[in-house]
Amino acid sequence: MLLKVGSRGSEVKLLQEFLNIGNDGIFGKGTEAAVMSWQSDNRLTVDGIVGPKTWSAMGLDELATTDNSEKVIELPDGLIIEPYFLPKGEYKEGPTNKEYIFLHHTAGWHNPYRTIDHWGRDKRGAVATEFVLGGPSVNGNDDTYDGKLLQCIPEGGYGWHLGKNGSQHMHTHSVGIEVNNFGYVVDGKTYAGTKVHESQIVTLPESFRGHKTWHRYSDKQIEVLRKWIFYIAERDNIDVRKGLVEEVRKNGAKGFEFNEDAYYGKVKGMWTHTNTRKDKVDMFPQPELLDMLLSL
Repeated sequence: MLLKVGSRGSEVKLLQEFLNIGNDGIFGKGTEAAVMSWQSDNRLTVDGIVGPKTWSAMGLDELATTDNSEKVIELPDGLIIEPYFLPKGEYKEGPTNKEYIFLHHTAGWHNPYRTIDHWGRDKRGAVATEFVLGGPSVNGNDDTYDGKLLQCIPEGGYGWHLGKNGSQHMHTHSVGIEVNNFGYVVDGKTYAGTKVHESQIVTLPESFRGHKTWHRYSDKQIEVLRKWIFYIAERDNIDVRKGLVEEVRKNGAKGFEFNEDAYYGKVKGMWTHTNTRKDKVDMFPQPELLDMLLSL
């Protein structure tokens, strides 16, 4: 088994207990530093990665040959999906067949790893989407995570991501993605009071859910989202042109409004959270997003 920054779970807890550090089961920078110090003290290659040689030196040989097989997915169209799974117990295990796709945005910061780490600490339990798509920072000076796509729930599993709706079936039989984005902007600031750089603001032609000014979905986010939609359509045999795309073709931006067919799960396909909830603002009909949906 190979453990490194980003790994999580019971094996990480075991490692942390061996190193006599806080055992939260998340391999972060603190755990990496402790591993490097231990490797140095024991005359091993100092790389902060726990592989077969480090496990054996620790006397934990049974873990040296275990394959955790969390491999990055690289597709011919350039889509890259990195596994960053939640600890077991923080999602519902499958398998369940998928019939819907739901698009969300996080109403938060740009770092997808932090989003998933937050879910791992959420005491409500199993609140998550299968995928998270990073973005640029609202202050416009950090694009490290822009377009970074993470998978935090193994295929076939699910989390609670729709809240109250007319069909519990949709929770268990849908694939969700959260796009890192703050949502609406008022007087140049997010709902949390964070100042938004002008390059990160988009003004809609018409108000949506009471707001015209929003934190912009980046070009890279929209392009990665497009590739991801095609990937999920093929993986789970979902007709992504049903639902939201049909509504956008007929009604433009108003296709993002509440829709009873989405709320009750009558039409299987792809929807946004706003289609099922009148009190939600994720996602919003940015013109570039509409164009992408119409191109599907």
